[in-house]
Amino acid sequence: MIVGSELHAWRAALLWFPDPAVAELRYCSDGLLVTGRDTHGLVRVVASGEYAQLAPQFTHLPLTWWPGLCIAPGFVDLHVHYPQTDVIASPAEGLLPWLEHYTFPHEKQFAGPEHACEVAGFFLQELLRNGVTTALCFATAHPESVDAFMTAAQARQLRMIVGKVLQDRFSPDGLRDTDTHKSLRQTEALIQRWHGVDRLGYAITPRFAPTSTPEQLQGAGELAAQFPEVWIQSHLAENVDEIRWVHELFPQARSYLDVYDRAGLLRKRAVYAHSIHLDDADRRRMAETGSVAAISPTSNLFLGSGFFDYAAADRAQLRYGLASDVGGGTSFSPFHTMHAAYTVARQNVGRPGLSLAPEHLWWQHTAGAAQALGLPGTVGNLLPGGEADFVVLNPQATPLLARRTAQAETLAEWLFAMIVLGDDRLIAHTVVQGQVALSAAVPEAGPTIGT
Repeated sequence: MIVGSELHAWRAALLWFPDPAVAELRYCSDGLLVTGRDTHGLVRVVASGEYAQLAPQFTHLPLTWWPGLCIAPGFVDLHVHYPQTDVIASPAEGLLPWLEHYTFPHEKQFAGPEHACEVAGFFLQELLRNGVTTALCFATAHPESVDAFMTAAQARQLRMIVGKVLQDRFSPDGLRDTDTHKSLRQTEALIQRWHGVDRLGYAITPRFAPTSTPEQLQGAGELAAQFPEVWIQSHLAENVDEIRWVHELFPQARSYLDVYDRAGLLRKRAVYAHSIHLDDADRRRMAETGSVAAISPTSNLFLGSGFFDYAAADRAQLRYGLASDVGGGTSFSPFHTMHAAYTVARQNVGRPGLSLAPEHLWWQHTAGAAQALGLPGTVGNLLPGGEADFVVLNPQATPLLARRTAQAETLAEWLFAMIVLGDDRLIAHTVVQGQVALSAAVPEAGPTIGT
């Protein structure tokens, strides 16, 4: 139920997905979005569509009007490491050396609450600056890193999901869980403290199979069974050297994926980053258990990990969405991520390349990613009933972008110009729970497509 006194109208061009499960965007050049607070205190979308059709029903409402700009769903990042904010743009020969030389030394600092709080605040502001309103995040092995992140996200009214990293072997002092049982108790305590509080969620988070003993993985699976509404997140089949290591450590497992399966870590709300080097049996198993893949194209290109196979995933009906994977990923920007996904799919690497439609790329980072998280209709879209998190795009944010979008003849061309040429400057405003959380300086706007 929406409380009438809390209603607000927003006018601009409008982008949304009529069916969250289908990558078909609808656009109107003069749209209206109406938001209001429900009886549980959440601000939701009440109505969305053509201004001319909806305006007569809402003439009495306070109105925010952004001529020349476009309201679109807030972006959803399916996999990102908040403690690696300061590791971004660090050169390395590959995944494992990058972890050893940069990631692990930085993550040790998150035992200190002050450091964790400062980075969490900066990280969340960087997400908002890039139009990301929901994310599934790794913390570190320190419970303090979770508390700091949750506190910062709660203060900003964000829908965020995070988990303490589980790693009880092959990890340096200061990051390794020296007591496996204690690490699982800490995880359970964090679930009880934070999961479901306001818009926060918890994710059981083994770093990746090699850094957890079979006992820790089994314990994580038992927690997943005990708390079916929490998420599970880890890494899977990212790098050939990593896969070789997994086979050495778990010789009884059929595949890397099977290690997680045997531990009870495949189910709905289980998100596995990368999922590059899988066979069809693995993909089918992920699909039948409801597990999903978080595609991290800028990270995979940067570390030379490989190329996600879209065609094979679609044949297996494996769900997926896009992710920045900062700090292995090279940008917080969803536009950079979508551009990289297009580039990766185009590669002819033992299989025909694909040309992903701009609408499909956008879906992977909004409604599709929300569906992969098990939150369809909640975030990543602008349908009535969804939570009121959205971005306001300025298609004239740079001279080149303005020149190209002005010449776009179709919606696909217009979207693709923003995907290829866009960055954080495209985000004029980020709105969280019906409140403008961040605004950029917006130059005088020209016409949007169709005006």
